[in-house]
Amino acid sequence: MSSDFVHLHLHTHYSLLDGACRVPDLVNLCQEYDMPGMAITDHGFMGGCYEFYNAFTAKGLNPILGCEAYIAPCSRTETGMTIPDVRGFHLVLLSENVQGYHNLAKLISEAYRTGMYYKPRIDFELLEKYHEGLICLSACIGGQIPSYILRNDMPAAEKALQRYLDIFGRDNFFLEIMDHNMEEEKRSNVKLIELAGKYNLGLVATNDSHYLRKEHAKAHEIMLCIQTHATLDDPSHFRFPTEEFYVKSPDEMKKLFGEIPGAITNTRMICERCTSELKYANHYPDFELPDKSVSHVQFLRDLCLKNMPKRYHFDPSGPLNADQKALMERMDYELGIIEHSKYCAYFLVVGDFIRWAKSQNIPVGPGRGSGAGSVVAYLSEITDIDPIHYNLLFERFLNPERVSPPDFDIDFCEKRRGEVIDYVRRKYGEDSVAQICTYGCLKAKAAVKDVARVLGYDFEHGDRISKLIPEE
Repeated sequence: MSSDFVHLHLHTHYSLLDGACRVPDLVNLCQEYDMPGMAITDHGFMGGCYEFYNAFTAKGLNPILGCEAYIAPCSRTETGMTIPDVRGFHLVLLSENVQGYHNLAKLISEAYRTGMYYKPRIDFELLEKYHEGLICLSACIGGQIPSYILRNDMPAAEKALQRYLDIFGRDNFFLEIMDHNMEEEKRSNVKLIELAGKYNLGLVATNDSHYLRKEHAKAHEIMLCIQTHATLDDPSHFRFPTEEFYVKSPDEMKKLFGEIPGAITNTRMICERCTSELKYANHYPDFELPDKSVSHVQFLRDLCLKNMPKRYHFDPSGPLNADQKALMERMDYELGIIEHSKYCAYFLVVGDFIRWAKSQNIPVGPGRGSGAGSVVAYLSEITDIDPIHYNLLFERFLNPERVSPPDFDIDFCEKRRGEVIDYVRRKYGEDSVAQICTYGCLKAKAAVKDVARVLGYDFEHGDRISKLIPEE
């Protein structure tokens, strides 16, 4: 029988320079503690959900996809330090199903798009619009209800509680109790338990986990100093108040909260309710053909033939020598694979916005990466590098055995690339365009230098040690 306790409040390393829990380590710990699953609730961010979901499902564990959001007490569009708590309270949101995951993604996207003020904030208007499929927890002492409790303002706490109940309903809202050996939490927990009884609400015991084990507390404190550009010997450096913010075992949690009815078992119940199944698929915008009787592959082939004289200086309709025949065969070979892989429209869309950019005198790079190995890309003016001249292989870009989709690396003028993005949005629709990011990671050399600085060593000391680390 697996554990009755499941962690529902946890920060991975995707809470950048704040959480120190790596996803593979969490999988191992979940198995060690015999827990059926675990939640990911990074601060105002869902970038870790993909890795978290794949890692946990691969081991037969239940990944609960969530986020610790920031909710503004007023409208998310209001700013200014004259407004109390304008930066937002904490609020934990867990996706119960696929609809909940999509709604949570919409909430966090809107938080960045329309609610950013120090932190990406949502508000009650957004919660009312996107609450379906979500389970809500009242969060830590930074949550709205605990914050009002600690100010001895119970009317405000109950008013906020009622507002959450109106949105989520009694079955989807839980009061969260924590114990990191902090006096504020002990005071808050007393009132939270009273409110749970008064409103017939469920309680959940959580630990605001930011690192894996208790002995990692000092390393986490050093990481916080890296984040805040402080040193350990600075008496005012940011630190957590105790060393209890780790992924506690079920037995440790039962010792803290086992006497409070439902606080432990409700976590397992929520875990069993959360069954988000993520199916990732690429959705490419369609290229609208001017002539509906012509297929995408024929349109793409006609475009290549049209540009043949400009690119390769011969008429494809005339007599061909051996090299020209080989080129035509290479073009048709590529077109066959592109059509089989259903990427004809993709080529046409990319070629379209590149040609538009050039027509607006927006500087465009000649192409780089594996896409430069495609004759079709060269002929359709996606790239400006002749793959025949440089003996480049098309198969590095696309072949029938390739699992992941191909992508073109295109460089636009930094000052004007926004115009290209706007063009694509106008032509293909807002819902067909997304911007993506990547994550910068501290490599060993950089980490050593940062830690040396935090520990008070001079730059030369950290630099000397880092040079002993192999480049690989």
